[in-house]
Amino acid sequence: MSSIGTSKGVLEIAKFAVYVSVPISLMYLFANNNKNLQKIMGHREYVVYPTESVKPQSPEELREMAKEIARKRERDQGMRS
Repeated sequence: MSSIGTSKGVLEIAKFAVYVSVPISLMYLFANNNKNLQKIMGHREYVVYPTESVKPQSPEELREMAKEIARKRERDQGMRS
């Protein structure tokens, strides 16, 4: 039995036609009329770079800071004992 003749088959064919035709028609609309594409894309900033800020510390500086913190902790623990 073929499901094409049934209402369920017709619905599936209609959904497939919509799924295929909508992207193709939108592509045709924007590809043939460049003003539409410029109007849509002109209102949005797609690449926004962050403002210049303080640069992160180098790994060597972070290691030195970690060693300094470890020394302070050892010193504090030595005083508590």
